Amino acid sequence: MKIVVTGGAGFIGSNVVDAYVNLGHEVIVVDNLYSGKMENLNPKAKFYLMDIRSQEFEKMLEIERPEVINHHAAQISVPYSVEDPRFDADVNIQGFVNLLEAAKDKDVRKVIFISSGGAIYGEAKEYPTTENYPPQPLSPYAIAKAVSEDFLFFYNHQYGLDYTVLRYANVYGPRQIPHGEAGVVAIFMDRLLSGKKCTLFHFPEDKRGMIRDYCFVEDVVDANVKALDKGSCKAFNIGTGVETKTQDLFEKIFEVMQEKLDLPDDLSRLYRKEARAGDLKRSCLNCERAKKELGWTPKHDLTKGLRKTLKWRLSK
Repeated sequence: MKIVVTGGAGFIGSNVVDAYVNLGHEVIVVDNLYSGKMENLNPKAKFYLMDIRSQEFEKMLEIERPEVINHHAAQISVPYSVEDPRFDADVNIQGFVNLLEAAKDKDVRKVIFISSGGAIYGEAKEYPTTENYPPQPLSPYAIAKAVSEDFLFFYNHQYGLDYTVLRYANVYGPRQIPHGEAGVVAIFMDRLLSGKKCTLFHFPEDKRGMIRDYCFVEDVVDANVKALDKGSCKAFNIGTGVETKTQDLFEKIFEVMQEKLDLPDDLSRLYRKEARAGDLKRSCLNCERAKKELGWTPKHDLTKGLRKTLKWRLSK
């Protein structure tokens, strides 16, 4: 199968590319290297240095004629989307529409769209949250993801373009950069390795921090593999269904790092700051639909995933 992966030099996208290549697919990576890195590129994948907003994207599809587009390219930071909603909309909405306009005329069979279960539901009243819960986005980033899902519905209705939406929880693992919704794992590890104290963002009522659902990147990659030929015209939560407060995440990271390193005890003390604009108090996903219809389940608990992540960071 011939697959274009946008954002294929980024954290999650590059891991997806590796899996597709290892399965024998022909993979084309499109990335402007805004947050992606050359070192993440799989040497067996063809690379286009290109922005998804560019008119050159359509020309690339004309040349390559892929069956599937896996769309990971995005502005990934919720706080930055609040700071600059114009830029977020330009990349995450205009860029995606540019992709869809090109795809509808170039015989693309399917688009796998990466949405955000960690942001799109807002402060939901249902936990863990199912896909049936109506999106209530509370940041420009989350709004862009919700709108993009609506565009997919339109392009399917109007042009017959198939799609699968993967609504990620907070993804962490090898190649993660300290930005975006789950960047806290990379931030904590980076600072501890540098001998610096960490900061915990929290709401006034709970100084142990916000609740999140942390999913290891290898499990997320498996969902992208299964979505190649399953999940037609549906959205799927991809997470663990396990609630973790930021303080508990930090303590688990500290514990895992202490297994390999001799960290000073004073690094275990956190600075605390008020939550930022766009932050949610609580997010956790019900992933039963993915289990039943994609045949997908996460295989890593937090400790196992953090150990693998630390092993990668120490090997850099």
